[in-house]
Amino acid sequence: MFSYIVRRLVAAVFLLLAVSIITFMIFFLIPRLAGASADDLASRYVGKTAGAEQIHKQAESMGFTDPLYVQYGNFVKGIFVGADYSTGVGTEHCPAPCLGYSYQDRTSVTQDLKDRLPVTFSLAIGAGVLWLFSGVAIGVLSALRRGSIFDRAAMTVALAGVSLPIFFTGLLSLSIFSYSLGITAKGGSYTPFTENPLDWAGDLVLPWVTLAFLFAAGYARLTRAGMLETMGEDYVRTARAKGLPERTVVTKHALRSTLTPILTIFGLDFGVLMGGAVLTEKTFSLPGLGQYAIQAIARNDLPKLLGVTLLIAAFVVIANLVVDVLYAVVDPRVRLG
Repeated sequence: MFSYIVRRLVAAVFLLLAVSIITFMIFFLIPRLAGASADDLASRYVGKTAGAEQIHKQAESMGFTDPLYVQYGNFVKGIFVGADYSTGVGTEHCPAPCLGYSYQDRTSVTQDLKDRLPVTFSLAIGAGVLWLFSGVAIGVLSALRRGSIFDRAAMTVALAGVSLPIFFTGLLSLSIFSYSLGITAKGGSYTPFTENPLDWAGDLVLPWVTLAFLFAAGYARLTRAGMLETMGEDYVRTARAKGLPERTVVTKHALRSTLTPILTIFGLDFGVLMGGAVLTEKTFSLPGLGQYAIQAIARNDLPKLLGVTLLIAAFVVIANLVVDVLYAVVDPRVRLG
C-alpha cells in the first residue's frame, strides 16, 4: 500500500507539471501564435490613455518580453520560493506558493484563492455528502423495489434532476423558499463556519440541496443499474442460499461491488467541484472560486485563470488518489500492488 501511494504521488507531481506547462502555453503561447505581441498582452493592464512607451515598459516589468521558457521558469520558481512583482509605483512580494499576481486588482492570486477556498469547500462538502448518501440510498431502494411506484417516481425525479440546469432549479428554489416563503437565506449570504456554524449551515442549505439534486439524480440511476446487475450474480445467490439476512446480502455483498464505480465518479465530481461550482456560485452569488473564475474571464485576467486552473487540476489529482486507495477498503477483491 505504501509503495503504491508513493508511486501515485510521484506520478501526480509529474502530471501537475504537465498540466502547468500546457495551461501556461494556452494562456501565453497561443496569443503569440495568433499575432499578439508582448505590448498587446500588456496593454490590458494599463489605462486606456497609456502611450506606446508606457505600454512597453509595462510589458518589460511583467516579463512579457522574456522568452516563454524564462517566463514559465519564473512562474515555477515563484511557486517554491515566491516572487517579486513591479507595480509601477513599487514592488510587491508574493510569498511561496505564489501562483501569480493580478495587475488589475494588485493582489496575490494565492491569497485570493485562500480567501475564496473556504466558501467553495463549504459548498462542495455539504452538497457532496447530500448527493452521495441520498443518491445511493434512492438507487438501492429503487433496485430492491424494481417496477414499484417508488421506483418509477424516483427515476422520474432523477431524470428531471439530470435534465434541469442548475441556474433554473437554483433561481426557482430562491424564488420559492427565500423570497416568497422566507425559509432560507437569500442569495449572496455567507457566514464563515468559525463565526457561527448555525448561520453557516443556514446560508448554504439551499445551495447544498439545489446542487445535490443535480448530482444525486445521476448517482441514483447509476446505483440502481449497478444493483440490478449485481443482485443477479452467483455470489449474491450463494449468500442468500447460506441463509444470510437480506440486509447483510444487500449491504456487505451487493452494495460494496456497486460502490466501486460510484467512488470513481464521486472523486472526479468532487475534485472538479472544489475548483468552483461556477453556475451554483453565480446563481446564489457566493464568493467562491467559481465566481472568481467568472470575474477573471470577464476581465481577461490571465494570472487568476492560470491559478484557478492549476488548483482544479491539483484537486482532481488528489481526489483520484484518495479514490484509488478507498477501492481496497470498499471492495476486498481490489488489491493495490
